[in-house]
Amino acid sequence: MRFEPPLEEGRLLQRYKRFLADIETPAGERLTIHCPNTGSMLNCMSPGGRVWFSRSNDPKRKLPGTWELSETPQGRLACVNTARANALVEEALRAGMIGELAGFTALKREVAYGEERSRADFRLDYPEGPAFVEVKSVTLGFDASPVAAFPDAVTARGSKHLRELATLARQGVRAVQLYCVNLSGITAVRPAAEIDPAYAAALREAVAAGVEVLAYGAEVSPQEIRLTRRLEVHL
Repeated sequence: MRFEPPLEEGRLLQRYKRFLADIETPAGERLTIHCPNTGSMLNCMSPGGRVWFSRSNDPKRKLPGTWELSETPQGRLACVNTARANALVEEALRAGMIGELAGFTALKREVAYGEERSRADFRLDYPEGPAFVEVKSVTLGFDASPVAAFPDAVTARGSKHLRELATLARQGVRAVQLYCVNLSGITAVRPAAEIDPAYAAALREAVAAGVEVLAYGAEVSPQEIRLTRRLEVHL
């Protein structure tokens, strides 16, 4: 996934009201841009840290740009625009990059399912039946550890999705939790039990019910992001 038009660099001044961020460009231009991330963005932002943003010239937009990437305190690059994860996974699925999910005959996005009225990020159809895939964007890293964690804040919604996937698996329907790790320098993923123990417990219960858990890591740069490798999952 290439960034078109190219991203612009800046320095973070502050993030506030969850969806707003003030930045300063190398030319001294101060901008308020959209922050498309509802999480805590733990370890993905620090005042004065480098960020990259996409600029919009759409006169209907209230803000001139969108925050896309951050340089973490550990020197990693993270894609903080969580909306990019599904598009990145779809690109990889259609390219056959995710071998465990290859061979589907049809792909549908945002498909309603389950008793709690969830919407699966993807439904993949195979000759033997469908697979429902839930995607989560992972950006939380710690110090020099190559193991990333999810979530970075308590997520009741994430636990609900795991319960729905577990119900499908018990019914004999293929159900997949896919972690899209948009953070450089990572080799494995784990549940962040120290942040959301309920989510960690729901993940273990989902695995016991037959839910498949996959993690794929991305190469992240200001020019492009692409999924390149499968990562280990530490439960």
